[in-house]
Amino acid sequence: MYLNKVLLYGNLTRDPEVRALPSGQQVATFGLATNRTFKNKEGAQQEQSEFHNIVSFGRTAEVMGQYLKKGRPVYVEGRIQTRSWDKDGVKQYRTEIVVDTFQFGPQAGGGESRGGSTAPARASDTERPQESPDQGADIQYPDEEINPEDIPF
Repeated sequence: MYLNKVLLYGNLTRDPEVRALPSGQQVATFGLATNRTFKNKEGAQQEQSEFHNIVSFGRTAEVMGQYLKKGRPVYVEGRIQTRSWDKDGVKQYRTEIVVDTFQFGPQAGGGESRGGSTAPARASDTERPQESPDQGADIQYPDEEINPEDIPF
């Protein structure tokens, strides 16, 4: 089995540029910067930045073009694709990340933007409301014992 999967979390280096293909489908392109911190041989902390070319299509491109701006953090899942073309007899190459899905990062003010969330919801947050410590005493549990033989698995 082969796998071509990319997971990136970084900041936009420029506003998304949205265009329409001849078919009418939308395409958005923008840059994304990621960085990593490591210690060199001498033990000094170093930071290295990488810059990625991001491309999205369809409704994803429309949403990205509408809500993302330069400097905004975003999480992107996609695949690596390299295109090539001839320019003045010289072969040119461009490696891009084609977006499958994405998630907005937090805004500078700490709020959420319309149309996206800043973090995935945890199951415990969505299944039950928050209880105060004194509410636990009001819960009534059944008196019957559970027999392990009654469990279907």
